Amino acid sequence: MKKILVFIMLCVNLHLNAGIINAIAISVNDSPITLVDIDLKMTQTKESKETAIAILIDEILYQQSLEKYNINVDNFDTDDYIEKIAKNNKMTLLEFKNAVKQQEDYDLFVEKIKSQLKHRKLISAISTNNLIPANQEDLKIYYNNHIEEFKIAKKLDVMHYTSSDKNLLEKLKSNPLLADKNINVQNTTFDIDTISPQMKYILSQTNEKEYSPIFVENKLYNIVYLSKKNDIQMIPFETVQDNIFNAIMTQRENEYLKNYFENLKITSEIKFIK
Repeated sequence: MKKILVFIMLCVNLHLNAGIINAIAISVNDSPITLVDIDLKMTQTKESKETAIAILIDEILYQQSLEKYNINVDNFDTDDYIEKIAKNNKMTLLEFKNAVKQQEDYDLFVEKIKSQLKHRKLISAISTNNLIPANQEDLKIYYNNHIEEFKIAKKLDVMHYTSSDKNLLEKLKSNPLLADKNINVQNTTFDIDTISPQMKYILSQTNEKEYSPIFVENKLYNIVYLSKKNDIQMIPFETVQDNIFNAIMTQRENEYLKNYFENLKITSEIKFIK
């Protein structure tokens, strides 16, 4: 009988301890943040407890705003947006998907796109008629103040490696002096206007003195070491006006969203329980 009582008391203590460990620490408009949530966020972000709490509160307010404005993004939205990105890079959808897959997990890429689209829809919902559109003078000021953003290298000095064995190219990245008869090496200069759209997309995201991701082209695995960017030219203002307009409006939208959430924190019911 004593053993049974001890066992029962032990179970009760474990249950109580579990309850304490995962007790609600904060309530944000009745949405709970537990002690475990805080510990996990501290581990994930490597930040202090105070910063972790602030992040969690922001995340809940953000999610509540998505629900309030009925913000949803479906597969049609993401597919349409990805097709536009592919078209802007002069690639077919299949070519673009393959290019992305060479660099990152495609499913994670799609999730990032979904998050971006939700963000844009939320901004549109809460800032309707409250943002001043950028005018022509704004565009020119931005262009002149961000000259480096609108420079493009027409020539690229590279070491171009190809092989039918992907593992060999993986080894090459960690050991540049690797010599193997199954790796073809070409010290050459690429003309940005004549290389494939896939290679152009990948190299546009590769810095000088770095290797590109490994990608498939012409039925072989490829990797490029970008030695130097040459023949730097300015992209004409007329060509990038739409991009500049989007950049300016994104800045204004984000600033508006920041103020929106600062005010939302003041008006929300945030209770610190533990």
